[in-house]
Order: sequence, then C-alpha cells, then structure tokens
Amino acid sequence: MNDPLTYKDAGVDLDAAERAKRSFASLLDASGDANTLSGLGAFGGLYAVPEGLSRPVLVASADGVGTKLKLAFLSGRHDTVGRDLVNHCVNDILVQGATPLFFLDYLATGQLDEGVAAQVVGGVSWACRENGCALLGGETAEMPDFYGVGEYDLAGFVVGVVERDRILDGSAVRPGDRLVAIRSSGVHTNGFTLARTIVFERMGLRVGDPFPGEPASVADVLLRVHRSYLGLVRPLLADGAIRAMAHVTGGGIEGNLPRVLPEGLGAHIDCGSWTVPNVFRQLESAGGVEPAEMYRVFNMGVGMILVVAPDREASVCAALGDEAWPLGEIVRGSGVELAGVG
Repeated sequence: MNDPLTYKDAGVDLDAAERAKRSFASLLDASGDANTLSGLGAFGGLYAVPEGLSRPVLVASADGVGTKLKLAFLSGRHDTVGRDLVNHCVNDILVQGATPLFFLDYLATGQLDEGVAAQVVGGVSWACRENGCALLGGETAEMPDFYGVGEYDLAGFVVGVVERDRILDGSAVRPGDRLVAIRSSGVHTNGFTLARTIVFERMGLRVGDPFPGEPASVADVLLRVHRSYLGLVRPLLADGAIRAMAHVTGGGIEGNLPRVLPEGLGAHIDCGSWTVPNVFRQLESAGGVEPAEMYRVFNMGVGMILVVAPDREASVCAALGDEAWPLGEIVRGSGVELAGVG
C-alpha cells in the first residue's frame, strides 16, 4: 500500500498519449492551408481570416456523432465516424450560407488505444480535406474511470465564413416558394438508439450479418457516412439561387424545416415524391414503428432541403441531377404538413 503510484498505474498512459498526439501531426498538416498559422502543440490554433472578403461573418457550430459510435465499437470500424462528425458540422453551417474554414475535434476515451485514435482522427482529417477546411487542432482526453473499456466519445467544432449580405436567415422566403430535396446517404447520425434497438433486439441481427434487402452487412448499412452537401450546394450559393436551407437531422423534416422559415409560413411536403430507402422501410416494418414516428426520428432519405423561388426550381433540380427532386412548397400558416404519411 505504500508503493509509489504513477498516473499509468491509475489507468492513464501519458507516453501512449504523447505518441498518439505526435502521430496526428501529419493529419493536421495534410488539411492545412495558407491561412493556417499554427501547428501541433500550440495551446490554441491560429487561423487568418481569408483575404478578399468585404464584410465577413464567422459562423460556428458544434456537434457529436451520438450513439452511432456504438456501431463503431461493435464492428471495430472507427474510420467513418470522424467523417460523419465533420460532414454533419459542415452541413449545419452551410444552411446559413457559410463555407468552412477550420475544424477542431475532441476525443475522450477510457483507455487510449493508439490504433483506434489514429483511425478516428484520420477520418476527421480525411473529411476536412474533402470539405476544404483545415483541421486546426483538437484534444484527446483519457478518463479510465469515466468510459468503459473500448468506448470513447467524439465531438467537433467548425468555424466557417459568409459575407454579411449572403447570410441565409430565412427572411427571403415567400409563400409559393418551392422545396427541393437532396437525398441522404442513409441514417446519417440521428436515430441510432431506436435503430439499434430494432436491428439487434427485434431483428436479432449482428453487425456482420447481411442487412435485409441489401447486398451489404448491418455494419456497412448503418455506418454509411453522413454525407456533406457542400460540394453540391456551393455553386448554387454563388448563383444566389437558394433562399433558405434545412439540414434534416434529429427531429426529421418536421423538426428542422420550420427552423429556417419566417413566422407565419409553413410547408407542404409531398411524401409520395420519392421512394423511401430500404433501410428505413426495414426499420419501420421490423420495429412496428408508426409512419409519423419514423418521419419524426429519421431523415427518411431526405438529407437537405433547399427553398428556392418558383422560377428556379427546374434549374436547381437540373443542376443537382439525380441527387435531387421537387419536394413541396412553402405555404401560409405554420409547421410542416407531411402529405401521404399515415
């Protein structure tokens, strides 16, 4: 009882943490750009506001991956959740017209596994490069008495920029404006507590089992990366075609679209305008979930909604191609009418 204790004896390996942090240096460097003014080891990340902007406004957002992480734990696949995190955050500022400048991540774990940490942060770095933003830094915390063996949590923080006169705040939306949907890549990062209950308890499946109706495993289907809409939408932002946007996350269409509409306006959604993807149909059937509940929890195949003037609907859909379709329209009133949902 009188032997001297070390931090490692208590469950925190400082040497492993230092090795992991050094391995992240190349990941930070890979996503840096001309405005990145700091490197690994600084107490704070330094980033210069890009030149050429007349009235720049910074837009910031923070989010996590939620219980989708449990799929990563079960499958041993940790390279996708970092991409989920970045893309979700980028989409959240995109709806206000902003493009990302830099990103910070926070990885907290019970006992640091250097290989797992490298996969997670590698996914973050990959997505930062895809979205054209710098991975400016982050934090790795080891808390053995807080998280279980093999568990971790992941959060991220994005900062972007938009010209003041290009901010999308919903004020330009008018009755009669059209809604254009852009398809999701799957469940994205919301609704996984219900999805896991259905898949593992009601359906009795394991992560390596084939997912019904899919040429892929349960892990493949449920870990599909939450897509970023930046590349698709950026040209439309420059063209001034978009009056408002809604990122369909927790709460579904009816919980997110009203967030970008002025008071006194609602929306009519034609739920027969698209085929709901197989993953949602299987979850609804196997779980005996009411259709209204499905639309309240999941994105149901609609990842982003654009509000455009009536005379721009056709050109916007043409520019987006097979990824998009006419979804409905803005009406006087409040809330969202999901026409065709029982």
